[in-house]
Amino acid sequence: MTGPRHYITTTIPYVNARPHLGFALELVQADTLARHHRHRGGQVRLLSGTDDNSLKNVLAAEAEGVGVREFVDRNADAFAALRDPLALSLDDFIRTSSDPRHRTGVERLWRRCAAAGDLYRKEYEGLYCVGCEQFWTPDELVDGRCAEHGTEPQLVAEENWFFRLSRYADRLHDLITEGTLRIEPAARRNEVLALIAGGLHDFSVSRSHTRARGWGIPVPGDPEQVVYVWWDALGNYVTSLGYGSDDPAYEQWWAAGDRRIHLVGKGVVRFHAVYWPAMLLSAGLPLPTDILVHDYLTVGGRKISKSGNGTAVDPVSLAAAHGTDAVRWWLLRDVPRVGDADFTTERLTARADADFAGGLGNLVHRIVTMVHRYRGGSVPPLGTDRFAVATLLDVCREAPGRIDAALAGFDFRRAVDAAWDILEEANRCIDATRPWELAGAERRGNSDAAERLDAVLAALVTACRVLADELRPFVPESAARIARQVTSVDGVLPEAEPLFVRLRERR
Repeated sequence: MTGPRHYITTTIPYVNARPHLGFALELVQADTLARHHRHRGGQVRLLSGTDDNSLKNVLAAEAEGVGVREFVDRNADAFAALRDPLALSLDDFIRTSSDPRHRTGVERLWRRCAAAGDLYRKEYEGLYCVGCEQFWTPDELVDGRCAEHGTEPQLVAEENWFFRLSRYADRLHDLITEGTLRIEPAARRNEVLALIAGGLHDFSVSRSHTRARGWGIPVPGDPEQVVYVWWDALGNYVTSLGYGSDDPAYEQWWAAGDRRIHLVGKGVVRFHAVYWPAMLLSAGLPLPTDILVHDYLTVGGRKISKSGNGTAVDPVSLAAAHGTDAVRWWLLRDVPRVGDADFTTERLTARADADFAGGLGNLVHRIVTMVHRYRGGSVPPLGTDRFAVATLLDVCREAPGRIDAALAGFDFRRAVDAAWDILEEANRCIDATRPWELAGAERRGNSDAAERLDAVLAALVTACRVLADELRPFVPESAARIARQVTSVDGVLPEAEPLFVRLRERR
């Protein structure tokens, strides 16, 4: 393939508990982008993984009374196992505690930043949130608590290595404002610019070996310290490509790639849009081109969490009960570009039943039935844009460009709407042309009605084929099902059959 190269990544979650639907949102968004760019002829590498070297993971293992390695391996396997239930087209999956590529790359990144004069040691005392794996200043807390987790940070005093983040404030500001480092949506870009304008402070990039319980990557040349988990984790975007070795993947996808796209949740924008680019600037490496930020999923107004606060939703069980595409469809069609989305199984079921059984299935079944009833299953050739089908064919022609533009703007809901307009216009076309009346007139010897019926049926089948093709990145299984129904075999369409069963009828 010779199309543009897109390197697309998700964040890598802590494995202190099993995965939840909130992370599935990011996975499905990233997979949709990857499938879309492949569908348009681009080269794509899609990466996910797990953040194993976290104190959160260590403390969770201790609370359960099992060894850290056993605990991390078990939960990391649960994240890797999301591939099939969510129909993920992953090209790579990295685990920071066990993948041999990772430590080598993290050590090289550390040494490059040290050589740039950006690492130094000092004693430090601060308020540390284990949930965020981050020090916070008192004015960043809400009533003395972490705004993200609602917990009181621990007072920690120790000697750590620090990174000269302050050195890169002006360059980061310029890169973001000029669009070299693109952050979407605009509200998140403005949030990052405000953070930079408020002053960037050097941050701690190591932890004592004792406080880390000996878990993590040792600081090069200083075995009494381990690399700070965020420094460690952010490095995965290049270590997975063999940075630190002779693997040509780094040059192909990062150094010489066309787009380097990170999908992240709004709670970790600081790390991806400030810390990580500064680290790359220090090391003399290219920056990501796009940081695409999504908001949260909630249950009853509370952020979905792995913490066992009653909001966890298991995506594997959800997909098993309702179907993979039903889960993907709700995440892509009902979650807004900006703003949190509240999840219930009732909303997922209602959306799937309305759009799959009541929408897609009903339309395709009607059209294929008419082709068999009026033309023996043979699809007439597509003629000119006459006979009240011009608008439908225009919508079909315009849909790919509209989808491209929507996904370029990180707006999955608008992209789905562009595809859905084909369905709605096809239904309007049926209502306007009334093919059954044209068939009746044809039987009475009206040749003009026969020609009009050919044009209508050809346009409607074309619409179904375009719709199936454009839905492939979003709901691959359902799109393939539609495509099979409207693909001629020896010149004839398969007999019409129900494509979707209402979820409420399955329960």
